[in-house]
Amino acid sequence: MADAVEGPEAPSGEEDSVVLDAKGLRALAHPVRVQLVGLLRKFGPSTATRLAERLGVNSGTASYHLRQLGAAGFVEEDTERGNARERWWRSVHRTTWFNDPELAEREPEAALAYQQSVAAIYTLRTQQTLNGLQTMPRAWRNTFDMSDWALRLTPEEATALYRDLTEVIARYRRDAPETAASAPEGAERVALITQILPELDAPAAPSPPSGPQEEEGSPTS
Repeated sequence: MADAVEGPEAPSGEEDSVVLDAKGLRALAHPVRVQLVGLLRKFGPSTATRLAERLGVNSGTASYHLRQLGAAGFVEEDTERGNARERWWRSVHRTTWFNDPELAEREPEAALAYQQSVAAIYTLRTQQTLNGLQTMPRAWRNTFDMSDWALRLTPEEATALYRDLTEVIARYRRDAPETAASAPEGAERVALITQILPELDAPAAPSPPSGPQEEEGSPTS
């Protein structure tokens, strides 16, 4: 899903953003709806038929979920493009934020369904890029990266790391269908996915010795 963000802080004055409340979370607790919003954000306004073709579902299914998204305020009809035969839809927002731990506790099933849908889309994006990697221009192949950094942090340090990352990302050009034409020559869409994944099942740091210990290799009396 384009620009789905889950972090410790809500956007500060960011335009075209929506912070999920209980109604919005329940509306997005379906993988097809998450994908529909993402497609409209990535490619711009479209019809249910075209969106259904991209998702591999029938147009009736796409139409139903678009109406549900419309009722929840995530999409709206694009009346400038639509006519009596075709109904066009567009995304209302560019970014979705989900950063309310209390909401996640009140709506655990909806929160999990939404998060699993977003995670599945991230995995799909990675696979699609890998499948097309060998046919990309070399300059873009050389930018591809998948890294796994193991850190040992406190919750406060993890939050600080998140803030540092968002500050770096904010220095770069955001993408939207309506702004693509104004980007410099050679600019292409890049998906940057960040994940801070607590691994609480990892071995804990060993406890320090409780009393005097002999150093390894030291002489004994």
